[in-house]
Amino acid sequence: MRKRIKIWFHSGTTSDIREFSIHKAALGVIMLIVFFVFAGASFIGYDYFQLKNISFNNNFLNQTITTQKNEIKGQRAQIQSFAGEIEVLKKQVDNLLKFEDKVRLIADIKQTSNSSGLIGIGAIPEDELDQEIPLEQKHNNLMREMHEQVNQTNLAAKKQALDFENLIKLLEKKRNLLASTPSIKPIAGGWITSPFGYRKSPFTGRREFHSGLDISNRIGTEIIATANGRISYAARKMYIGNLVIIDHGHGRITKFGHLKKVLVKPGQEVKRGDVIALLGNTGRSTGPHVHYEVRINGTPVNPLKYILN
Repeated sequence: MRKRIKIWFHSGTTSDIREFSIHKAALGVIMLIVFFVFAGASFIGYDYFQLKNISFNNNFLNQTITTQKNEIKGQRAQIQSFAGEIEVLKKQVDNLLKFEDKVRLIADIKQTSNSSGLIGIGAIPEDELDQEIPLEQKHNNLMREMHEQVNQTNLAAKKQALDFENLIKLLEKKRNLLASTPSIKPIAGGWITSPFGYRKSPFTGRREFHSGLDISNRIGTEIIATANGRISYAARKMYIGNLVIIDHGHGRITKFGHLKKVLVKPGQEVKRGDVIALLGNTGRSTGPHVHYEVRINGTPVNPLKYILN
């Protein structure tokens, strides 16, 4: 049995034929090596292709995740912005309620229905509005809270609108009373140096009741009537200096003290906004200011409750 294989080949450049012989076992080993080399190369090539494909997919997924994270951040920012706007709306409704209460006080109109405020509506938790909340943490609680508060704020706003409609009708009926009710500041600008109520006397150091509001400004600042009425007093008086008293009717009067100059006379009719005097420092005073009082049926009340502007 022949154990070798002969191979003849021609180089193509000469006419010689060359002979090459190889042992059958060696040929088998070579073919086996070639097979494994080819198989290994194929496996490595396939594995490289798979890795490249996985790498491409990972890059695409990373881009998708980044895009989605940015979208989530944007949506979260919008949700938190809406939550902030809800808080602003609640404050506006509450401010309207306070304004209504002040108007009703001035016009002496009682609230005939239940409160239209935001009683029972809590504030949105601050930790829900934190921009640094991990994206994995859901905003389900915030969404439910926002939905509930939007509904309640909407109901409160509708109720407030009805209350204002009713208030306007009543104000129309009380137009004359309102015109005679103090409702503006007696001077433009200035600052309150002594509020209404008990205080330490700047002269005796003892506790005393201050029946008005002291508002400071430059000497000569115009003092205006805070409602329609008739001048009942316009002269100098001990301690309070130059004094103007306006009788507005309906048991309402206003007093203006420590004036530099009085510009009206007793019996004179004045309208809200008319200039009646100039701010001064007369009488027992520690500096330029006007002492402003509001009295209802002879009882002094806090003037701040009768100032809308």
